[in-house]
Amino acid sequence: MSRRSVYTNTTARATINPAAHTSTATGSSVDRNVGDDMHRTAMVVVHTGTITDGTHTIEVQDSDDDSTFTAVADAFLQGTEPEIGTADDDKLFYVGYIGVRRYLRVVSTVAGATTGGIYGASILLGEPRRGPVDHTT
Repeated sequence: MSRRSVYTNTTARATINPAAHTSTATGSSVDRNVGDDMHRTAMVVVHTGTITDGTHTIEVQDSDDDSTFTAVADAFLQGTEPEIGTADDDKLFYVGYIGVRRYLRVVSTVAGATTGGIYGASILLGEPRRGPVDHTT
């Protein structure tokens, strides 16, 4: 097996499960230290279905202790956190994370929605200190 493939160097964790969102959603935390193997890079992927109304503002948050989360400073993000609206059906949005904190999550703040929109967010973890990635953990 090639140690330089995406499969052996990345893993994915859901933070906001795909669903219809009409109000603010706080994603579950994702530990970058999977199986005692700290991943050095991360990327948030937001995937949308049908957005019928409202504005859904995505924010990446990080934490050292898995209890106190704060918004990630723009200096530690690659790309822009998306603001999702009705023109964003069936799209993917990517935001890279180059910070050093152990825990990550996504928060979606929703305004002006009655029927909302269908979307979810995942966090891809890459470049483990030791590889290959164990996809059973």
